[in-house]
Amino acid sequence: MVLTTEAGSSTVAVLDPAAIGHELVARIEVGAAPWDIAVAESTGQAIVATAVGLTVIDVHLLEATRVIPYASGPDRVLYGEYRPGGTGVAISPDGRFGYVAVISGAGAAVVEKVDLRDGSQVGWVEVGQRPFDILLSADGTELYSINHDGFSVHVIDASAMSAVEVPIAPFGTDGGLASWEKPHYGALTADGSLLLPFQGRTLAILDPVTRATRFEPMTANSHQHGAALTHGNTSLLVVGTGSFGNATGTPNLTVRDLAAGSEAVIPLQRLHENVVSWSAPDGGPEYALLSGGYTRDGFWDGLTMIDLATLEQHEVLGVRRPQALAVFTEGARDR
Repeated sequence: MVLTTEAGSSTVAVLDPAAIGHELVARIEVGAAPWDIAVAESTGQAIVATAVGLTVIDVHLLEATRVIPYASGPDRVLYGEYRPGGTGVAISPDGRFGYVAVISGAGAAVVEKVDLRDGSQVGWVEVGQRPFDILLSADGTELYSINHDGFSVHVIDASAMSAVEVPIAPFGTDGGLASWEKPHYGALTADGSLLLPFQGRTLAILDPVTRATRFEPMTANSHQHGAALTHGNTSLLVVGTGSFGNATGTPNLTVRDLAAGSEAVIPLQRLHENVVSWSAPDGGPEYALLSGGYTRDGFWDGLTMIDLATLEQHEVLGVRRPQALAVFTEGARDR
């Protein structure tokens, strides 16, 4: 099953991509303008960052069970890329703690930590401007806030909720808020390295120990947003949205072999925001699922499925501006 936030409404759509033509299973009311979603297989819970609070979902029942208000939440509800409220989310490996980046609309953004057992606030820390995404290390000890307008990453101690900022701007910071050469989303490799694609021209790789960043060339030449790893962490999937800033190419999907550094670049006819890897439970082929809820003009109400073996594409329609994607197993739902 796949959960996707419907960014222009107040719902999360539940999809079964294997049910061709009947993919939509249910909708769950979660609160206005949902952005990101994360699933804890260990507890059968999901959390969703909305404009008004952090919503907890029971994936057994496919219903929301709690809305946890932000400690630093906004005083108004808006929609779209620049809305205040929650953006990136993550869940601790044991499912106990939730983390959410919150933009208040005034001052610095923060990452808040909450106890999902009772909804209590555990701590918070200031991060950079407009964090699109946060990622949690596999052992649950560190968080990475990807600060879109700050040209940086905050590395956060998940226990102490203290942070160190690491500037990452391979093309400089000229243009400031008007620049296109900023980080958006990232992915964590098996060794804990943080991968940040920029413009389909370079891949920033942040070492989790030394905090040093190195760069490798990319070939898509397309303004890049969503990023995810394939099963087994062998390849990086990156969504390209076309010609913006110093990227002059068209919309595409990059499939980058992490061992060899080689890339396949797949042309796309539509714009997309995020991507996840998905396979049917019967051991079928692996797909890249791309959400059509692009944060700027050009979004559409559907997803694209790409068979990573044959590169054949199939559209799933009838989902309302889907933005973030998360996968959960039938086993988690049946527990």
